[in-house]
Amino acid sequence: MAKGILGKKVGMTQIFDADGILVPVTVLFVEPNVVLQKKTMETDGYVAIQLGFDDKKPVQRTKPAVGHAAKANANPKRFVKEIAGEEMQAFEVGSLVKANIFKEGEIVDVTGISKGKGYAGVIKRYNFSIGPKAHGSGYHRGIGSMNSIDPARIFKGRQMPGRLGGEVTTVQNLEVVKIDLEKNIMLVKGNVPGAKGSYILVRNSVKKGTKEVNPEALALGGE
Repeated sequence: MAKGILGKKVGMTQIFDADGILVPVTVLFVEPNVVLQKKTMETDGYVAIQLGFDDKKPVQRTKPAVGHAAKANANPKRFVKEIAGEEMQAFEVGSLVKANIFKEGEIVDVTGISKGKGYAGVIKRYNFSIGPKAHGSGYHRGIGSMNSIDPARIFKGRQMPGRLGGEVTTVQNLEVVKIDLEKNIMLVKGNVPGAKGSYILVRNSVKKGTKEVNPEALALGGE
């Protein structure tokens, strides 16, 4: 984890690229994040910056949160995450991190909480195979064998029916199609986890992304 920004999923749409090809994109609202705290090796044992996104309502603000945000001359935030690494240490407490730390065409990973789908069986939840569909079959969509007869119990971790979704999920290697700083909008090719209005974390791809922060973003970070 080297650079990132917090935002909110708006929804999906489609645009045409320079070659006239239709591209499905997810619209992300990424207004400037406030640097609430800087973690250092001397004080915390690791290097990171703490970002905050989306002000809390006055009724939701606690005294500890108000005091913590006051050090950055900001209001308490609803969504707070840390970005580990040396790359973003140039941002000082109270400065703003904008979407231009990324560039159009860059590859990113997007993390969010997936949509909750309620109780589901193993075929939908874990992609188990469906049994024979003939009339004589006594097995169609069941869980199948639970274990061998020897231990006389079910081992922990066995994939079984249960709640599907509502988990922290990361979709990797998505391309940044467009960045609009005036509207605080980022368009990412493909779909990202979560429902409309849910919070997301955009980071450089661990497989294909670059850790370098756009120099223009560092120059404008204090605005």
